[in-house]
Amino acid sequence: MIKLAKYLKSFSTSLILAILFLFGQAMCDLNLPNYMSDIVNNGIQQNGILHVAPDAISQKGLKLMTTFMTVNEKEMVYKNYSLKSATDKNSDGKTYKSIYKNAEKNLYIKNETNENIDKKLDRTFGASTWTLFNIIQEGSSGKVKHTKNSSSGKTTKIDLTKLYQLQPMFDKLNQNTIINAHNKAVSSDKSLLTQSGIMLTKAFYTELGVNLHKIGSLYIIKIGLIMIAIALLGGLATVLVSFLSSRIASGVARNLRKDVFKKIESFSNKEFDKFSTASLITRCTNDVMQIQTLLMMGIRMICYAPIMGIGGIIMAINKSASMSWIIALAVIVLLCLIMIIMTVAIPRFKLIQKLIDKLNLVSRENLTGLMVIRAFGNSLHEKKRFQGVNTDLTKTNLFVNRVMSLMMPSMMLIMNGSSLLIIWVGAHQIAKSDMQVGDMMAFMQYSMQIITAFLMISIMFILVPRAAVSASRISEVLSTEVSIIDPENEKDFDSNKHGYIEFKNVDFRYEGAENDVLSDISFIAKPGQTTAIIGPTGSGKTTIANLILRFYDVTKGKILIDGVDVREVKQENLRSKLGYVPQKGLLLTGTIATNLKYGNKNITDEEMERVAQIAQASEFISKKEGQFNGEISQGGDNVSGGQKQRISIARALAKKPEILIFDDSFSALDFKTDLALRKALNENISNSTMIVIAQRVSTIMNAEHIIVVDSGKIVGKGTHKELLKSCPEYLEIASSQLSKEELA
Repeated sequence: MIKLAKYLKSFSTSLILAILFLFGQAMCDLNLPNYMSDIVNNGIQQNGILHVAPDAISQKGLKLMTTFMTVNEKEMVYKNYSLKSATDKNSDGKTYKSIYKNAEKNLYIKNETNENIDKKLDRTFGASTWTLFNIIQEGSSGKVKHTKNSSSGKTTKIDLTKLYQLQPMFDKLNQNTIINAHNKAVSSDKSLLTQSGIMLTKAFYTELGVNLHKIGSLYIIKIGLIMIAIALLGGLATVLVSFLSSRIASGVARNLRKDVFKKIESFSNKEFDKFSTASLITRCTNDVMQIQTLLMMGIRMICYAPIMGIGGIIMAINKSASMSWIIALAVIVLLCLIMIIMTVAIPRFKLIQKLIDKLNLVSRENLTGLMVIRAFGNSLHEKKRFQGVNTDLTKTNLFVNRVMSLMMPSMMLIMNGSSLLIIWVGAHQIAKSDMQVGDMMAFMQYSMQIITAFLMISIMFILVPRAAVSASRISEVLSTEVSIIDPENEKDFDSNKHGYIEFKNVDFRYEGAENDVLSDISFIAKPGQTTAIIGPTGSGKTTIANLILRFYDVTKGKILIDGVDVREVKQENLRSKLGYVPQKGLLLTGTIATNLKYGNKNITDEEMERVAQIAQASEFISKKEGQFNGEISQGGDNVSGGQKQRISIARALAKKPEILIFDDSFSALDFKTDLALRKALNENISNSTMIVIAQRVSTIMNAEHIIVVDSGKIVGKGTHKELLKSCPEYLEIASSQLSKEELA
């Protein structure tokens, strides 16, 4: 995975932007519960009243409140409140009478204050309110109705008239009684002081004729609009993160596929022997898709989850530290669940990728060999073979999916269990006035966010191992050292030689083999001549062609082309000299023309017709719909074997190479077409060096130079007539194919 991290470098700007947007999204999500709490606590329960210290209070009201304050508190209150006439105007030019309709001749108005002074005033008025309640409770007067359950959301009314009637009695109270009640009030919970203080403040506002319902509604609308704005910003950030993460993931996947494909193109046959074609296809597609999925989800989750988890914990503790154990319990249970699932599921991910390889292999073999399978009547066997691999993959996937399916119901159980615990514990705290309803609701939302964050992290713990398997498989391809490489100090071909091939004591052994495939091979192929190679199956004929093309490097000895060792020139320069027609003619999807132009993009229509005539392909091309524009399906399945070979020969001729290699390329041709093709080649391609590998003696009997190979060794060299006399192996092959008259 670390090796593949370099692919993110080119997307660093997008990645930084995505992280910034994720941070913004997380901040929006973390702030919404706070505003929801404000709506419940301040908007609904407190009618939009945010401060215990009222903005305006009657003279009787302030006298009542200051009765239960200390000297310092009284001094602070009178310093921050000014006695105003009801006809006086505020900073907006409105009279106080128009704002406080029931105000008497004079009233107290709070001065301009800062946040610090507001906090002190609120605590002072809250402590004074609770001091009043303590004195009333101790006196058991029963004349004033009040409640400690203001946080329940029910409206509690206080009759100020009765309190004002008790003012003379309050004035006569022993100072020690007030001090004791005040000390008891100050030691109470801050939330309790605020709630009780707001109750009395609402009564003071009602006394002045303030419409509390209107204030509450305006507050709820204001906070609601803020929440909508935050939600929109969060939504916009989510969309942008999704866009950026998809762009990064797709870009990395594109670059990975490009590099893997480029690497595969540089592979020699040795590397292809190491990796199966089906496995390389899987690595280039499915494995890259696993990396893409990880990046697309990971960018959003890996960065977002920690922010949400840490931020949620901080916010939740701020709301109620006493209930934080519920979150800790939920997280511990969740982590135990994740560990169990990972232990069971992760080992199966590697197996899944291997089974996909195997399924691709079986599918590819079935599709490419369909005609052979049908011809031998083995369709049922192949179906069972495919079904076996498919069943293994299905069972493994089902096992993993079943294990993973436990995640969601378990998560819901943990989340719902946590919610029940929070409601149970929170309800008791609300009953004691130690907590407000809105705070409990916010705590519940934060706990859900924290659990969801850990769920995201758990999903990443599951995605990362699977992607790591794919990454290691991709890295294995990219880190494979190619055995056939261009030399650092390349040489140029001898300009005085064109198409001159020389094998000097060449030995070759396949990787891991015990014995040499070719041993002490030495021969020379000259321009303007046909050098034929014949021998029994498995004698090493095709290997010789592969060595000329440098699909493999020799184990020992040298192969010289135009006087230069093929290992000392660039592969591109080497193969530009060669025209190759393989044993199995492979055509590419497109048209006949695109296949002919594959070796020479600049070939004209006249030249295409000429090479088609030489390859004896013009007759069937002219009859085909569209002629040279006739469609060729994948692998050339819509043309016969002979037609495929002739188009392959025409494609090699279109390249106008100095050296032509025909690797048993006439095997699908009838004798008449074979004879006509060889005649056309001799007449039109007289300057090129032709290497003809064949099984038919009739195909190579007119060659200037025939090499007989048996068990990887040259057992005879010469012309057809010379070999009949000097080479028993050649005579045996010829005798099996030619009549006595032809042998004479």
